[in-house]
Amino acid sequence: MKSWLNIAADTDFSMYNFPFGIYQIDHQKPRLASIVGDYVIDLAAMNALGFFHELNIAEGVFENNYLNDFIALGKKTTNRVRAILIDTFNNENSGLAVNEEYQKLILKNYRDVKMLMPVKVGNYTDFYSSIQHATNVGIMFRDPKNALLPNYKHIPIGYHGRASSITVSGTNFHRPKGQTKPADVELPLFGPTKQLDFELEMAFITGKTTKLGESIATQEAEDFIFGMVLFNDWSARDMQTWEYVPLGPFLAKNFCSSVSPWVVTLEALEPFRVQGEIQEPEVLPYLKYAGAKNIDINLSVSIATQTGVEKQISLSNYKYMYWNMNQQLAHHTVNGCNIEVGDMYASGTISGNDESAYGSMLELTWRGTKPIQMPDGSERKFINDYDTVIMKGYAAKGDIKVGFGEVKAMVLPAI
Repeated sequence: MKSWLNIAADTDFSMYNFPFGIYQIDHQKPRLASIVGDYVIDLAAMNALGFFHELNIAEGVFENNYLNDFIALGKKTTNRVRAILIDTFNNENSGLAVNEEYQKLILKNYRDVKMLMPVKVGNYTDFYSSIQHATNVGIMFRDPKNALLPNYKHIPIGYHGRASSITVSGTNFHRPKGQTKPADVELPLFGPTKQLDFELEMAFITGKTTKLGESIATQEAEDFIFGMVLFNDWSARDMQTWEYVPLGPFLAKNFCSSVSPWVVTLEALEPFRVQGEIQEPEVLPYLKYAGAKNIDINLSVSIATQTGVEKQISLSNYKYMYWNMNQQLAHHTVNGCNIEVGDMYASGTISGNDESAYGSMLELTWRGTKPIQMPDGSERKFINDYDTVIMKGYAAKGDIKVGFGEVKAMVLPAI
């Protein structure tokens, strides 16, 4: 499938993708957008010019600060918008291809636009669904012979996080402060974290609501999932070690999380379905599922220093998840918890089977005992001030490539 536009063969935003996001130029009002190659597509302009006339979508849906109202239209409508985009940019005789004035109104160079937070996140849950990551942490902090906690293979473990501090890629943040208690001191200390870490994750976004008391079965979960983003769940490891017993993460996690600006639809990811890991012991009936529910998405992490020196430090893959999205959503709602449009559900740190595929500095440096050597001669046990962490992700199969772009943020000194 080719476009009449000049699109690079290796672009994340191919003719098979067409994700959705929110863009802004200068101080104009934010608007809904998609993207193909290097061209940001103004969906509000397309709607005003009649490209979506058959769908009767109100202009206000496309001239919006967030995707929530658009997502709430339902997949029957949003998938039709995506299908119209594919047809418009594939057909060299389409109304856009033959009209240069329309092109000037609709197409923007991605370098000229500012991407904003794609959804208004009302509720955020972080899971712990990579068995490799859970095993590594268990070996580090507990008995290596019993690395996994007794419940790990029975339930998708998760916790409710802070929605207000989820930020879009490019939003820098200050190093968090809090209490820590090194092993060699009697009383806790207060100050900036000395063990700031990233967590390589992905997140899915729900597109429908349920009422309190309703549950979602694994076989219907995908009807409730609109799409996915890259997710960096920043963590202060020394603060977390001191505070997490008995109720889990708090200040060590709530200061910032970063997401990529483009929401890739579940439908665009369909060609990359793969089988997940065999789950033993057998899960309870409400967690059973049929078919290939994991997704083969290549993931990478790089660190860029203040001087611009960059090094790739991890290559992982979303297919390593022990618990899939269907099971996560089924478990989340089995007790009657209601969900809302725009809710975000992160995977937990995604680690592979070898050291090159670990998804956090905690694992890559093995709690700081194996520093990463940078090209400029410096080393990293954890993340330094003015470091920028860059995560990228894409799925590929034959000639089909669907990517997420990147999520990045710089760490500023504590204030």
